[in-house]
Amino acid sequence: MFEIIKSDINIDFVGKRHIWTGVSVVMILATGVLFFTKGLNYGIDFTGGAEVQLKAPQGWEIGQVRETLEKGGMNDVRVQQIGLPAESQFLIKTQANEKELNSVSGRVEQIFKNAAVTNFAIERVDVVGPAAGESLRMSGYLSMLYALLCILVYVAIRFDTRYAPGAVLALFHDTVITIGIFILTQKQFDLQILAALLALIGYSNNDTIIVFDRVRETLQGNPGLNIRDAVNRSINETLARTLLTTLTTFLTVFSLWMFGGEVIENFAFTLMIGLVVGAYSSVFIASSLVIYLTEWEQTRTKKAKQTGKPSGSGKKIARPSV
Repeated sequence: MFEIIKSDINIDFVGKRHIWTGVSVVMILATGVLFFTKGLNYGIDFTGGAEVQLKAPQGWEIGQVRETLEKGGMNDVRVQQIGLPAESQFLIKTQANEKELNSVSGRVEQIFKNAAVTNFAIERVDVVGPAAGESLRMSGYLSMLYALLCILVYVAIRFDTRYAPGAVLALFHDTVITIGIFILTQKQFDLQILAALLALIGYSNNDTIIVFDRVRETLQGNPGLNIRDAVNRSINETLARTLLTTLTTFLTVFSLWMFGGEVIENFAFTLMIGLVVGAYSSVFIASSLVIYLTEWEQTRTKKAKQTGKPSGSGKKIARPSV
């Protein structure tokens, strides 16, 4: 039977972990610097603004709507087409100060009237004040923090305390680097992107759990095996699953990005970046921390035996049963 990845493959992932960990640290630090200097391009969900749903004349395209608004003096707007092309439904998003927010729909209506456009209608108007936007932004960051804490508890219970920090660090790594790419590209960061990040946290954690489960099985089947060899063997054994699952999901999301239209373009873009970074972190970041914590615990236990003093709480971390 044809194998994309041979079952007896043996790549030394563990031996290269210091290099890739260093690369990740540099990327995280760079993201931190960019976040406090350049900053994210927040959408109206997080900064406040108005969203107008417009039904344009039949057959109109997004370029015609944008051109009409620009000629009327509304340059700083974002236009998205929604629904089927034949329906000519558009979302017009703009940022404005609090005094101007309630007059945005009237301004859009007046621009189309001045352009002698007929058969159009304002279907819906949503206004988000600056205070509400700031509150949504803080709630969004807290939601990601709570998700990471819940995963920390889950992995600690499901495996043991040596595995949990690696899983959470990998997810934090994925989220931060994805945010860094959004800062570099200055793509709009709104509730849709936040939802994509939360989806990535769950997806990436699933991939990490697969690797951790194989590490645990390997250690149980080979009690005397060194933790580095156990982790390296486990990564190689799950490599085909990791790559094929990531590739098939990536191709699906890529199709959404290419053909799904502007409404879900940034959502799909977020998922594509996260899928690649998530596969990378499961192999190099999460597993590296498991090795570090396991060797640190073994060294501390060994020193405690030599000195006759208890190590920490005096309890050795037991290997979990199946």
